[in-house]
Amino acid sequence: MRTVAIIPAAGSGIRMGSGRAKQFLDLAGSPLLAITLKAFQDCRSVDAIILVVPTGDEDYCKKDIVEKFKFNKVKKVVNGGKRRQDSVRLGLEATDAEYGLVIIHDGVRPIINPEFIDMVIAAARTDRAVITGLPAKDTVKEINGSGQVVETYDRQRLWLVQTPQAFRYEDIMAAHNKATIEGWDEATDDSILVERMGIPVKVIEGSESNIKVTTPNDLKMAGFLMGHNAHSK
Repeated sequence: MRTVAIIPAAGSGIRMGSGRAKQFLDLAGSPLLAITLKAFQDCRSVDAIILVVPTGDEDYCKKDIVEKFKFNKVKKVVNGGKRRQDSVRLGLEATDAEYGLVIIHDGVRPIINPEFIDMVIAAARTDRAVITGLPAKDTVKEINGSGQVVETYDRQRLWLVQTPQAFRYEDIMAAHNKATIEGWDEATDDSILVERMGIPVKVIEGSESNIKVTTPNDLKMAGFLMGHNAHSK
């Protein structure tokens, strides 16, 4: 099955407080988004990439990221929506049905390598839907609006979900279409929608380095991890 990667990178980055969307900030001399894209460009299992960006940033992304870094697997650069869920759907709608598998990865998770992407795609050829994550280390409690504990969960059964996530094209497309029709709002990851379709989702262990850059401290940590990985090779 041919595989297309959807890279949602349409967030505004309000929590970064930099005045510039976090996916375009400098990380080790390159835009953060370019580092993420390079992993998918270099992954032998990825045939094409659909990049989803903020409205108004299409030309910048095409010229200063896609063309500058020679990401020839990027077939389309499309406008995103208000929510991540909308951006992924718009990316899917821009995808041709010739692809049997779709792998979705946050544009602001730059510490990822082609070998790991290969592994996730290989798993999705067997297990219909595959997500990545880490087992919870800390005790997790649910609290109410007053800050009081409602319930404490068994952490041995809890995982912290990451991307990439891989699905059959027809499954994830149908899930997003149904979400739009029935008003399934605020899906913080795509597997939620697939689960609601009754499709089993397999979890494989991700990486502690695969952080999502949201705050200035996250950006500093990503820079440290990149330097550490470079020195360990």
